[in-house]
Amino acid sequence: MRVYPLRPLSVCDTNSFIVASDENNCVLIDAPDEADYILEQIDIYGLELKKIFLTHGHFDHIGAVADLVEETGCEVYIHEKDLSKLLSGDADVSRFFGLRSARKVKKAIPIGADDELTLDELVFDVLHTPGHTSGSVCYICKDCMFTGDTLFDRSIGRTDMPDGDPEVMKQSLRKICSLGGNLKIYPGHMSNTTLDRERKYNPYLIAVGGI
Repeated sequence: MRVYPLRPLSVCDTNSFIVASDENNCVLIDAPDEADYILEQIDIYGLELKKIFLTHGHFDHIGAVADLVEETGCEVYIHEKDLSKLLSGDADVSRFFGLRSARKVKKAIPIGADDELTLDELVFDVLHTPGHTSGSVCYICKDCMFTGDTLFDRSIGRTDMPDGDPEVMKQSLRKICSLGGNLKIYPGHMSNTTLDRERKYNPYLIAVGGI
């Protein structure tokens, strides 16, 4: 498995990641903006985009999805509770920032808690982590976890927007704390980190029993 971080995209400086298989196929974790740039990077690495895994349905994580689907025919996966944000564009919180909604996507594959998604030899476990949105998820593959806007370096995603819930977020953070091993954390914003580091230094994880 190879992970290629892309430069931060969208007005929110949102992270996204190309995850490549041994067959040189790839999954894109979140698609913030600039489909042309994303496709250019995939081509530079000699890969073929097969699937997009979305951590949630906010505009700054789905902005390039429609264009990428048109260009590649790739499949799109999102938690069932955030599906409407992707398909309708009415709840992607773009208006919260005075921006236009992302382009609507005609079709996506809904996923649920504890699902497994595959690409060639790669297996991604879906960890449902609501709080930032009701359909927020993390994807775990081998020793890597892609946390979207659930967990950041010494911080977490905000819970004060529509569909956010601070108490539910605490439950999700406890779930993350209980995971085994020192996973590499690839978040939706800010720098990469590790689970052990966050258990030790992240005040939100400490508050729910991170140490």
